[in-house]
Amino acid sequence: MRNLFAIPLRSLLWLGFFAAILAAWWVMFSMARMSGLDILGRSTGMNMMPMTSFGALAPMWAIMMAAMMLPTLVPTLRSYEDLMVSANGTRAGWLGVLLGYFITWVGFAALIAGVQVGLLTSGIIDSLGIATSPAIAAALLVVVGLFQFSRAKEICHGVCHSPMMYFVGHWRTGFGGGLRMGLGLGAFCVGCCWGFMALGFVGGVMNLAWMGLATFFMVLEKLPQIGHRITKPMGTLLVLAGLAVFAAPLFMKG
Repeated sequence: MRNLFAIPLRSLLWLGFFAAILAAWWVMFSMARMSGLDILGRSTGMNMMPMTSFGALAPMWAIMMAAMMLPTLVPTLRSYEDLMVSANGTRAGWLGVLLGYFITWVGFAALIAGVQVGLLTSGIIDSLGIATSPAIAAALLVVVGLFQFSRAKEICHGVCHSPMMYFVGHWRTGFGGGLRMGLGLGAFCVGCCWGFMALGFVGGVMNLAWMGLATFFMVLEKLPQIGHRITKPMGTLLVLAGLAVFAAPLFMKG
């Protein structure tokens, strides 16, 4: 008799994938609460979890990468599934792609954690990860906005937006092949999305509202139907936001 409660491996893997995303968001929410922060990253009370050392910041950024970037991987994993029959893909390869992608972002998490420690030590940001000067925040917004128009963004976004083409050109079988492709895709994704991580220094790196908005936009950027249409408009909005942040103190003085 067939086991009615048997769950296909594909369903189990996808359930585990989405459970990991939910767990990462829950951990970020809990860390924010323990750090005395509200959903906008503002201090609300005693900080029981200072985020000022590399040892504390690197795991925090790694969990943040899981919360923000794993949702953007859904179209890529679906593309791999489309090739599983025609190109000898396997569930082990699927897991390899996922692991390789996440390893790349963990590496970026360590890098940006080191950058945050340096910025904190030099007084450029405060203990909440917020730029101490409106001019610095404005410059960061403008730089990230202009990057949306760059050739580097175009190349990296092209790979993230059309992962099928990457798989066709770099196809490897098995877990090791999936891992290798995942590392490559992760590198292009870091090149595409690093700016949105850096914008955490504008409103606070543990600002959950910013995390949610950034994740939502990065998911939209990777959707085949609309992703290529919103990259430059977002760049324009960021540049305008930077100019507004720079000009605001001048109008206040006036």
